[in-house]
Amino acid sequence: MATTSDIRNGLCIKYNNDIYKIVEFLHVKPGKGPAFVRTKLKSVTSGKVVDNTFPAGRKIDEVRVETHKFQFLYPEGDTFHFMNTQDYNQIALQKETIDAPDLLKEGEIVTIIINSEDEMPLSVDMPQSVILEVTHTEPGVKGNTATNATKPATVETGARINVPLFINEGDKIKIETAKGTYQERVKE
Repeated sequence: MATTSDIRNGLCIKYNNDIYKIVEFLHVKPGKGPAFVRTKLKSVTSGKVVDNTFPAGRKIDEVRVETHKFQFLYPEGDTFHFMNTQDYNQIALQKETIDAPDLLKEGEIVTIIINSEDEMPLSVDMPQSVILEVTHTEPGVKGNTATNATKPATVETGARINVPLFINEGDKIKIETAKGTYQERVKE
């Protein structure tokens, strides 16, 4: 049993007959009243995100997990196939367990969190950012740059990202996976 002082990002807990992963948390100590921990929990079964407040010192049911590096092989409908980089075993996961499936490129290395008790995969952690090639975008029009103007672009995985006007087809761009936003153009 853990307490609210053990809460950290990525911790998996049992709550309301489901397993949740802590996405965000904030310890709050108001001037009046007892301290509490405000959390954002993501269900590893349904992907639903809920906000919850725990009183300070409350016992929480921690789930023992292992993390393994897996390589993304290929998608097949809503099923995504991965291979363990250590022992080459393959697993198939549903699209809902992946945070940003539209940014997943074949060969990408991800971290998969596995429940130690029943060996079931709980969630897939993407790298902080991915580098993808722009396959389609409209040409930028000069003179439209009074503000930070953006235009839609399609990358090699099929995802649509808003990019600055100077990005052209064939450019490689760095995308933040947590928000799905453009970070920078990558020079080869």
